Amino acid sequence: MAEPKPTKDLPQTPNWHRKDLLGIRELEIGEIEMILDTAAAFKTVGARDIKKVPALRGKTMVNFFAEPSTRTRTSFELAAFRLSADVVNISATTSSLQKGETLKDTALNLQALHADIIVLRHSSAGAPKFLADRLNSSIINAGDGAHEHPTQALLDVFTIREHLGKIEGLKVAIVGDILFSRVARSNIWALKKLGAKVTLVGPSTLVPRSFEEMGVTVARHIDDILESADVINLLRIQHERQRKEYFPNLNEYIRFFGLTKARGAKLKPSCLIMHPGPINRGVEIDSDIADGLQSVILAQVTNGLAVRMAVLYLCSTAARKVR
Repeated sequence: MAEPKPTKDLPQTPNWHRKDLLGIRELEIGEIEMILDTAAAFKTVGARDIKKVPALRGKTMVNFFAEPSTRTRTSFELAAFRLSADVVNISATTSSLQKGETLKDTALNLQALHADIIVLRHSSAGAPKFLADRLNSSIINAGDGAHEHPTQALLDVFTIREHLGKIEGLKVAIVGDILFSRVARSNIWALKKLGAKVTLVGPSTLVPRSFEEMGVTVARHIDDILESADVINLLRIQHERQRKEYFPNLNEYIRFFGLTKARGAKLKPSCLIMHPGPINRGVEIDSDIADGLQSVILAQVTNGLAVRMAVLYLCSTAARKVR
C-alpha cells in the first residue's frame, strides 16, 4: 500500500489558536472562513486512491457520545481515520456514567490515557465548555442539548458556498423546530456572521419572536418564503426535547410547514434544499424533493467529513502550540 502524502502537503494554519471547538457564536468571521478553506483542501483527499494524510498520526481521538447519533459519530470517526489518528468510540450506555461516575471524572480518565481529542455529544448544554475548562485535551462539541452543533453549521455553510459561490446576501430560510434545535442556533450564528439574510419559519410554539433578537426575521407559513429563498434548510421536530403541547398535530404541520411537491414547484431553480437528517419523509419534506436535483442533502454528508477533518486538524495543531 502506498504511503499517505507527506505532512508538507497539509494546509497551513498560521492564525488558528483554539484547541477546542465549542460553538459558532464565539468564532470570528476569519476563523469560520479558515475552517471552510481548510475543509476545501481536505475534501480533495477523498478523491485519492489512498484516502489518508498523516496529520494526526500518533494521536488518539475519543468519540464520546452520550446521545444517539449515526451521521455525526460516523463522520468524526472517518475523519480521524483519514487523518491517520487512532479512534476509540464510547457511548453513555457502555461507559462508567452508568455506574454513577461524573462526566468530569470520566473525561479526566480518558485524558490520563493520553486522549488527545475528545469529541463530545451530550444532552446538557455547556457540557463541552465544562470539560474544555478543565482538560488539556482538545474538546470538540458534537452537539450539546439544544445549545449548539458547530460542525453541522460549518458543513452547511461549506455546502452553500460550494454550490452558490458565496454566503453574503443570500436569503436562507430555516424551517421547523427552531426552539429545540442546536443545528438552528449554530446555523443562525454562522449565516449571520457570513452576511446571509436569515428567516425562521415555524409555529409560534417552536419559533418564538425572541429569536428576532439574533438579527433574523420570523415567518409563520412556508409559503411566505418559497419564491424568494436561495436556500431552504428543513429541520425535523425534536420530539425528544419537547413536550406534546409545543407541537401541532402532524396534518397541521404538513399543511403550514411541509415542503410538498406542489410547493417545490414554486422554488427558484437555483434554490438549494438542505436537511441535517434524519429526514422524516412526507412530514418536513416530500420524498421527490429530498431526492431531487435541488437537494444537497447527501452533499452535506460528504462535506461533513471534510469539515470535521479540518476541525480535528486545526484544533490538534493549536493544542500542540498551547502545550
